[in-house]
Amino acid sequence: MINDEITDKEVRLIDADGNQMGIMDIKKAMEAAEEKNLDLVKIAPQANPPVCRIMDYGKYRFELSKKEKEQRKNQKVTEVKEIRLSLMIDVHDFNTKVKHAQKFIQNGDKVKVSVRFRGREMQHQSQGVDLLDRFASAMSEVASVDKKPKLEGRSMVMFLTAK
Repeated sequence: MINDEITDKEVRLIDADGNQMGIMDIKKAMEAAEEKNLDLVKIAPQANPPVCRIMDYGKYRFELSKKEKEQRKNQKVTEVKEIRLSLMIDVHDFNTKVKHAQKFIQNGDKVKVSVRFRGREMQHQSQGVDLLDRFASAMSEVASVDKKPKLEGRSMVMFLTAK
């Protein structure tokens, strides 16, 4: 609440420099703020009496938004990249997929490795687990297993994150 929105009769006033001016009537506090061409802002409404401060409210809001933008800029959003394998994958194709996954991990992303079972391959789920374990061991230098291999429908999924 600022300026005329404050309806309390008495407030504890803090001036623009941070010095306490004591408990005073709201009219005197408003006059003190107007004298300095600043706003009277209620900063602790739950206190008894409420605490108000004399400040430039527009400048305060601008600095807050500036800090929020800076914090959002410094955040790193991690994406989940997916690598799809099949049970009949060849050695060279497997190594290519490992290299792609290593690039994703080095860029700070998580990697979802999935093996899709087609037709009768569903009866050989143990081969899918072996394939994902082999992939995890190939990635062991740069990544660790975040979630163990788990069957979801017709595909088996495992997640890797950077060490």
